[in-house]
This record gives sequence, structure tokens and C-alpha cells, in this order.
Amino acid sequence: MKEASNGDVGGSSPMIDPFGRAVTYLRLSVTDRCDFRCTYCMAENMTFLPKRDLLTLEELNRLCMAFIAKGVTKIRLTGGEPLVRKDLMSLVRALGKQVGTGLQELTLTTNGSQLARFAAELYESGVRRINVSLDTLDPEKFRRITRWGDYSRVMDGIDAAQRAGLNVKLNTVALKGVNDQEIPNILRFAHGRGMDLTIIETMPMGDLDEDRTDRYLPLSKVRADLENQFTLRDIAYETGGPARYVEIAETNGRLGLITPMTHNFCERCNRVRITCTGTLYMCLGQNDAAELRTVLRSQNDQLLGAAIDEAIARKPKGHDFVIDRARNRPSVPRHMSVTGG
Repeated sequence: MKEASNGDVGGSSPMIDPFGRAVTYLRLSVTDRCDFRCTYCMAENMTFLPKRDLLTLEELNRLCMAFIAKGVTKIRLTGGEPLVRKDLMSLVRALGKQVGTGLQELTLTTNGSQLARFAAELYESGVRRINVSLDTLDPEKFRRITRWGDYSRVMDGIDAAQRAGLNVKLNTVALKGVNDQEIPNILRFAHGRGMDLTIIETMPMGDLDEDRTDRYLPLSKVRADLENQFTLRDIAYETGGPARYVEIAETNGRLGLITPMTHNFCERCNRVRITCTGTLYMCLGQNDAAELRTVLRSQNDQLLGAAIDEAIARKPKGHDFVIDRARNRPSVPRHMSVTGG
């Protein structure tokens, strides 16, 4: 893959939104496809985008270079499942070469199914930290949640990632009546292997096959339940994302809490998301977006920079997530896999 130049993009001015927040973190979805069908994320019979609609890996790299030139210091590759994108590692290698120059960190969020194959190459390409989604330690329950997932492959992937030297953090979506009683054991498992754990409230995005109101579990309750078994202490640690962290005295490990529903985390938002088709979302929980594909393909860096600046000038103060308990309607109609996790 040809490497994009990190040249002058619209004056390379830093991205400051209308509320004075600097945008320094880009989450880039490289595909909407996934080899799982997690019940809270996708319908079982998903219709994915035609492959011809996706940006090429070279175009994704050019977009990243534009954002690095405008002050982005952290890029997270997401999906769908990013590692199912053919030849993805060519993009990872190209972006990895920017780490230590304009880019401080290149990370990836994965379901772990392909990690055994790619963990060593991810490390060699400059990735040092990854997030792995894991909602249960019960293989049968894992199959029910993911529909298509193989628990043993994910465990093999985590093993391979740690052997390769990758710092692994587990992401667990709190699901009422599904894994709520299991969260203490997931915490012990993660910390016992030197991994941080982040628990996430389910978000009302996309029309799904089940009633999401039955699964919503506020993390205020999760924390209260954990405090019956553990000593939690709030700490200032952060990774650039929305999690608020506590330290667990009994395990000497960190626990992150992402609370889009019970505690809006938008006041310090430094993030934007780009889909695999080149649509820029300034907020995960809003529908306003900017289409960058056309201007990207114009090969005019000044126009691309101007389009990015215009979009950042519309970044909202916060999201409007709410679960419509009367109609079970999502706040945002697109699935999480479209925007990127």
C-alpha cells in the first residue's frame, strides 16, 4: 500500500470544537462486517455494505494522515470486526510508522476471534495496546450472546496477544439477566492475568431482534454490587477514552466504567468517528455527520481540511441517548457496527 504524505491539510490547524474541546482521538471503522452477531450490537440477519462502497485501505490511510496533521494523536481501528478486513495489516503497518512522530498511539478494538493469527504482527507493526470484547466466561452463554462466536478461539487469541507483548484490556457490556451475576468473576479473571477491565452500559443504537429495555443495566447498580465484595477507589487514570477508572484494592487492578446512560461523559469528549465509507460522525449519539468520501477522492488536501474543519465546528455538546421504554425504539437508528465501536 502506498503511504500517504503527512503534508499541509487545510492549514493543518488544530481541531477545536465550539465548546473549546480539542479533538485528538480518531476512531476509524475499517469495515462494518463482523464474524459475530452479538445480540446487543447487530441483528442476526444483517445486510452489510457492498464492498465497493468501502474506502480503500489507501484512502483510509490518507484520511488518517489528514487527521494526524490536524492534531490527532491517537487512532483506534474498529469495525465491525477490524481483523476480518482483507489486507488490513498493510494499513496497520503504514499507521504504525507514524507512532512516535505525530501519532502517540495506534490501538485496536477486536472481538478476539482473529487474534491468534494477527497478534504478533500487530505488535511488530507498532500496536502496543488492544481492547478485546468479552461479555462472559461461560462458553455456552458466550455462544448465545455472540450467536456465532467460538469462546475457545477468543481465549486462544487473548493468550497469543499477551505472548506477543500486547497490553490487553477487556471490554464487557453489562446485560441485565445475562451476565450481571458474572461481573465479579470477569473482574477477577482480567486482573488475575494483568488486564484492565472496562464495563459498558448498553447503548440504544440500531433496531435489534430483542427488547433492549430488558437488558439495560445501570452501572450505578453494578458498582454498588461490586462494593459488596471489593474496595473501590476512584483514581485519575485515563486512556483518552470516556471511561472513569477505579482501583480495586483486593486485586490491585483497574476497572473502567463507561456510562452513556446514567452519567453523561461528554464534557471532556475529544473524539470523532469515521465509518468505513468515509462518513465523519462528530458524536456517537447524534445523527449529524459529514460525508468526506467525495472530497477525499478529489485529491485536494485543502478541500479535505476545510471539510473536516466545517464538521468539527458542528460537534455537539453531548449525545441524546435515551431508551424509549414505550416503543423500544433506539435513540440512533444506525447499528454500532456502522459507526465503529
